Amino acid sequence: MRGMKDDAEEKPDAELREELQTMEAKVRKLRETRNSFSDSAKQTADKRNAIQAQFKEHREKSSLVLSEVKVIRAEIKLFKEKRNAIQDQVRQLISQAKGRRGEKNEKRSATAEFAQLKQEVDNMERTFETSSVGPKKEKEMMASLKLKHRRIAELEPEVEKFELVSVDLSDLDGSIKILKSEADAAHAAMIEAVGRVTEKSEELDEVFAHRDFLKAEGDRFHEEYLEFRKKADEMHEKTVELMKDVDKARDQLKLAKKERESWITDHNKSVKSQMSTGASSEKVADELVSGLISSGSLRMGGTSNKDSGGTSRLAIGKSSKKAGMRRIDMQNRRR
Repeated sequence: MRGMKDDAEEKPDAELREELQTMEAKVRKLRETRNSFSDSAKQTADKRNAIQAQFKEHREKSSLVLSEVKVIRAEIKLFKEKRNAIQDQVRQLISQAKGRRGEKNEKRSATAEFAQLKQEVDNMERTFETSSVGPKKEKEMMASLKLKHRRIAELEPEVEKFELVSVDLSDLDGSIKILKSEADAAHAAMIEAVGRVTEKSEELDEVFAHRDFLKAEGDRFHEEYLEFRKKADEMHEKTVELMKDVDKARDQLKLAKKERESWITDHNKSVKSQMSTGASSEKVADELVSGLISSGSLRMGGTSNKDSGGTSRLAIGKSSKKAGMRRIDMQNRRR
C-alpha cells in the first residue's frame, strides 16, 4: 500500500521533474561553456598584454634608431648644399678667369658674391691707403664701401653656414683649386653619410617590420579577446534566461508538494476524528459516562440494576467485595 501511495504522489510531478532535470543539465552545460570562453578570453588578454608591452619597449628602440637616421640625413643635406654652393662659386670664378661675366639675370651663389665683395672692399681700402683721390671721388667710394659692407653682412651668415674658405680673387686659378678641393671634401662627406644612413635605414626597416608585426599580433589577440568575451556574454545571457524557467519549475514542484502534504494532513485529521472511541479519546469516554449516568443505565460487570434477585448495583458491589475477601482468607489458611 505504501508503494502505491508513493507512486501516486510522484506520478503527477514526474513530467515536471524530468523537464526540470533536463533544464538543469542544460544550465550546467551553458555554465561550463561560458566559463570556457571566459578562461580563453583571459588567456588571450594575457597574450595581448604581453605583446603590447613588447611593442611599447620596441617602439622606444624604433624612435631612437629613427632619430639617428634623421640626424644623418640632415648631415647629408648639409654636405650636399655645401658642395653645390662651392661648385657654383667655382663656376663663377672660372667664368671670371676666362674674362666672361655672368648674364645679367644669372643668379650668383652667395659664396661667390661674398668673395667678390670682400675682394672689392680690400682693393678700395688699399686705394685709400696708397693713393689720393679727390673729394668727390672719395665720397662716391665711401658710399660704395658702405653698401658693400652692408651686403657682406647680409651674406656672411649663409657663407658661415657652409664653412667656406675665403679665396683670393687676385689668384683665380689658385682659388678655383682650393674651392674644388673643398667641394670634393663636401661630396666625400656626403657619400660617407649616405653609407651610414643606408646601414641605419636597413636596421630601421627591420625595426619597423618587427614593430608592425608586434602591432598586428596585439591587434589579433585583442580581436580574439573581444570574440571570446562576446561568446561568454551570450552564454551568460542564455543561462540567466533558462534559470528563470528552472526557478519556475522548482516553485511549481514545491507548491504541488505543499498541496499534497496539506491534503494528507487534512484527510488524516478527518479520519482520526471519525474513528475516535472512548478507549482512545478521554473526551468521548467522559461524554459516554455522563450520558449513562444521566440515563440510569450504567452497567458493571455486564449486569444492570434490573437483573434477577433484585440485587441493587451497590449490593452487588458489596457481595462481590466480601466474596473476594473470603477467597483471600481461605488461601491464607491453606498456606
